[in-house]
Amino acid sequence: MRILITGICGFVGSTVARALHAAGHQVTGFDNYIRPGSETNTAPLAKLGIKVLTADLRDAAAMAALPAADFVVDAAANPSVLAGVDGKTSSKELVDHNLTGTINVLEYCKAHRAGFILLSTSRVYSIAPLAGLAVAAVDHAFRPSPQSLTPSVPGLSPAGLGESFPTTAPISLYGATKLASEAMALEYGETFGFPVFINRCGVLAGAGQFGRADQGIFAYWINAWLRKRPLKYLGFGGLGHQVRDCLHPRDLVPVLEKQFKAPKLPVADRLANFSGGAASAMSLRQLSDWCAARFGPHTVAQDGTPRPFDIPWIVLDHARASALWDWQPATPTTAILEEIAVHAEQHPGWLELSAPR
Repeated sequence: MRILITGICGFVGSTVARALHAAGHQVTGFDNYIRPGSETNTAPLAKLGIKVLTADLRDAAAMAALPAADFVVDAAANPSVLAGVDGKTSSKELVDHNLTGTINVLEYCKAHRAGFILLSTSRVYSIAPLAGLAVAAVDHAFRPSPQSLTPSVPGLSPAGLGESFPTTAPISLYGATKLASEAMALEYGETFGFPVFINRCGVLAGAGQFGRADQGIFAYWINAWLRKRPLKYLGFGGLGHQVRDCLHPRDLVPVLEKQFKAPKLPVADRLANFSGGAASAMSLRQLSDWCAARFGPHTVAQDGTPRPFDIPWIVLDHARASALWDWQPATPTTAILEEIAVHAEQHPGWLELSAPR
């Protein structure tokens, strides 16, 4: 099958590209190289026989000139929840990249009758009920208190957030661009008759992820710990108890292949969470303990000052994905961390390579 991957030289795009190529698909992709470090993936992908083009999904003319494909996997985005408000990118730039860009890709799918798979995010879920969640620290990690798990908040259980959890504002400008992209994708698919799937992903991590605290916290923390760079627990008392789940993007490939071949499904069955789930969940403090055991001790500063968009616990429940697609995450968190650690040891300049310029 002919697969087109947007953002192919990013961590997720390049990882998925390699796996789909290995599975026998004809893979082409494009990138605008806006993210520092992405240029390092071009030659290795090309060496495998994967065609890598230079294009910007915000450029409608460039999108129209791309070769035809049977399916598009959209792995391009500014993935930081602080994007558009941190002074590094403008709100207009964020919307142009994450939403206008998606519409240009959907126009491509319309023209070529290509299917579309959006790799979306857990950040489409509402901040207010998550920020106000009653939590208790257990083994240096937050967990929802039993009193929080009530029917008054739909889609919330010890297994994580289900797809029925609220997506009402505020969800951050970044989350809003992804939620709007989801809606536009489903509408385009229904209106113009091509298959669309929305895969809401938890935190994606693995070797080769760029070392940015706002985009790849696991990779950043491990690389910084190894090199004894300053690290700091931010918010929540400065204790590092905040929790996220963890998924390797290659674990998405089995479901992508099923989606390529899937018959027409009801709209409700085209959207699902994909995550490492509760079994993969880890706090920053627990990540530090792992780093200390792997690399030796390092001091982490404490700063309990609250920050916008901070959430104490966000774990996605992938039960719907398991039921719809017979899918389970395959790579345990410890294996992901070790993979990142080995890569960090082999690439001493990784933080500099992927630092903002």
